[in-house]
Amino acid sequence: MGGSAPRRDHRLPVETTSFVDRRGELATGRELLARTRLVTLTGPGGVGKTRLAARIAAAVRRTFPDGVRFVHLSGLDDPALVPLAAADALDLHDHSARPPLNALVERLRECRLLLLIDNCEHLLPACAELAAALLHGTTGVRILATSRHRLGLTEEHLLDVRPLPVPDPDGDLTSPEGYPALALFADRAAAVVPGFRLTAANRGAVARLCRRLDGLPLAIELAAVRMRVLDVDQLLDRLDDRYRLLTGGSPAALPRHQTLRAAVDWSRELCTEREQLVWARLSVLAGSFDLETAEAVCAGIQASPAPEDEALRAESGGPGGGSPLAGSKGRSPFRDGTGRGGGGERHLAVTPHRIHPEDVLDAVTGLVDKSVLSREDGPDGARYRLLDTLRHYGLDRLRRLPGEEPAARRRQRDWMLRRATACEQAWFGPGQREIVARLRADQDNLRAALDFSLTAPDERLQGLRLAGTLWFYWHACGAPREGRHWLDRALAANPEPTRERARGLWIAGLLAAATQDLTAGLALARDAHALAQDLDDEAEAAHAEYVIGVITLFMDDLPTALKHFETSVGRGPVPGQHLSLYGLDQVELACALGFLGEADRAVEVCERARRMCERHGEEWVHSYVLRMLALAHTVQRDWQRAEHHARHALRLKLAVHDVTGIALTLDLLARVATETGAHERAAVLLGAADHTWTGIDRDRWGSATLKATRSDSETRSRAALGPPGFRRAYERGRGLGADLAETVDYAVHGTVPREANATRPGPAHATTGVHLTRRETEVAELVAQGLANQQIADRLIIARRTAEGHVERILGKLGFSNRSQIAAWVTAQH
Repeated sequence: MGGSAPRRDHRLPVETTSFVDRRGELATGRELLARTRLVTLTGPGGVGKTRLAARIAAAVRRTFPDGVRFVHLSGLDDPALVPLAAADALDLHDHSARPPLNALVERLRECRLLLLIDNCEHLLPACAELAAALLHGTTGVRILATSRHRLGLTEEHLLDVRPLPVPDPDGDLTSPEGYPALALFADRAAAVVPGFRLTAANRGAVARLCRRLDGLPLAIELAAVRMRVLDVDQLLDRLDDRYRLLTGGSPAALPRHQTLRAAVDWSRELCTEREQLVWARLSVLAGSFDLETAEAVCAGIQASPAPEDEALRAESGGPGGGSPLAGSKGRSPFRDGTGRGGGGERHLAVTPHRIHPEDVLDAVTGLVDKSVLSREDGPDGARYRLLDTLRHYGLDRLRRLPGEEPAARRRQRDWMLRRATACEQAWFGPGQREIVARLRADQDNLRAALDFSLTAPDERLQGLRLAGTLWFYWHACGAPREGRHWLDRALAANPEPTRERARGLWIAGLLAAATQDLTAGLALARDAHALAQDLDDEAEAAHAEYVIGVITLFMDDLPTALKHFETSVGRGPVPGQHLSLYGLDQVELACALGFLGEADRAVEVCERARRMCERHGEEWVHSYVLRMLALAHTVQRDWQRAEHHARHALRLKLAVHDVTGIALTLDLLARVATETGAHERAAVLLGAADHTWTGIDRDRWGSATLKATRSDSETRSRAALGPPGFRRAYERGRGLGADLAETVDYAVHGTVPREANATRPGPAHATTGVHLTRRETEVAELVAQGLANQQIADRLIIARRTAEGHVERILGKLGFSNRSQIAAWVTAQH
């Protein structure tokens, strides 16, 4: 069955601009995380919660042996997907039948990590449930959340993120560096006006401007962009004019949410009408997007102002100021307490005209220049993103135009379906790594497209079609839970007997089997086969037959499975059948032959399948063919060929980030090492395999065969090396397991792990090539001073278990068995 593919980067966000001084909040956040397990940063939109949370997480990263992971929720609307998004961020690939949240807690029970959950406010119940489960079910997981509202748990500690302090414009401004709001404006202004700096002549105006913007970082950044055409005094005058319009001439200050609204409105006035519309239409996109997606969503009939709205634009005092996209509707961070929103509720007449795809690039460029869009690197070039606050603002504008929002969402869905279809057609070929990387980057938009299709009138069949087209993504990327979530919804919405339903049924059966629900999977596959036959659809019938056969194999009915796959492979691919599934037919035939002892026939089948994969430049199925070839050679006890093919399989599996396949192949290589007497290598591989399995299923799916093979390798290696020697080698392997690339490098090339080439105690031997992290060096120094683990924890303000983990890793890296050897080593280093 499948594996997984190149995962999204869930490390902390890369900062593309300087970070303003928030030393007080940073210190408070670190202190709170040292003494409590749930800290929520609360505050209004645009205040800088995400940046501050990322800085806090980076500052405490070294105190979490299992790392820091970032869960970004702004592009997610379905609460059922929250635990799956967290598992994805943690690179966990659960294939059990347990509820996703229970499985997540079980996987993290012994981990010591920090989970940063960003933008919780629109999914509060689901986020609170996730946090509560992790707090109660684990001991080493800490949570740093950002939200406009608290989660509401008793364990929660709040850190109120306030706007930046601003000095009195008429006070002493001789030391402006002490005020981060002024520093932020100067930094952003210098980006558009090279050489700009704070001077005695402009400090007062800058301070007055920042005060009018309530010290809100986003508002200050947007205002600074206008320095391209205005000086500070002109900027302040225009802002005062804007505020007088919003307050009806009253001198009273605006409420803070209206201050942000005014700043964003004002920033929008700097945009051309085309840029304004592109901004609004792009707001239907969740997460990041590339230029092709922007063109597909934004091109088409454009809503432009009717003649009667020209007067409104002129009245507002700037180009585009009275655009028909003004106003607010629906859920929005900009709405005031009256429900009117900052721009009123006037219905604006529109007349259509067309925006061309080639115009979108100019509009995107302009929005990047005006800091509305941020640019970031993607797997295949530049990608863009709307800050969550600006995205909701754009949606408010879009909803003021009748029919605009559903039309934009439909264009987004159609584009996602075209992209998914092209990826499926190219899947059995040389571009798999790029395909998966692109779909991973588009994951938020795929979810949005599926959700729109399954909730909007008359769109449900397209939703089933999109979910079915993505079968290879759900299966190969190790995402059977999410795939089944969408397939279950789509099938329930589409009961009619269609080709799309036949396809959806066998895919749902395949994904059910991948999560160990074999009975349900078999029933779904049989329903799919019957419907495909009724529709005379040979291809979908063949696909359903694969699922029926592989589940039969999983149920250990080897004779029936053998007969089934002999028929399928002997028939050859039928018209329309996906070659990936025909390739897997051959893999499962070889598997059945191998289990029944017919190794020679299994090798013959694998060699044919391998030639087919090589002709097409395919890697995913090819990696399974190679692993099955290695297994067949183990049956023949041809250890050299078995190891050769297993190493080749590992290289391909790493290329497509097939974590499950890597774990299985590490087990296989550990057995080969045991059989050939390479017991230290076997112990290292067992440690690496066990660590890799913790992200899938520690019990190896309860498979008696897998567990027996692993147990035999451990017993024989432990006897050959002795318990201390086995433990040292095993721990080196577990250390490798945290880095799949390093693990595969060791398994493929047979090199001793770079940080673990000490195999016996002794300071002189252990100094060669050993690298301790900065925190491990600190702990080693304290061990040399005679401090116990609790004393080390108190000194470094970390948990006792964290200190114990550091000491264990130091012992493993140095090849030592006791603390006195660490002390001697430290002395030798000095």
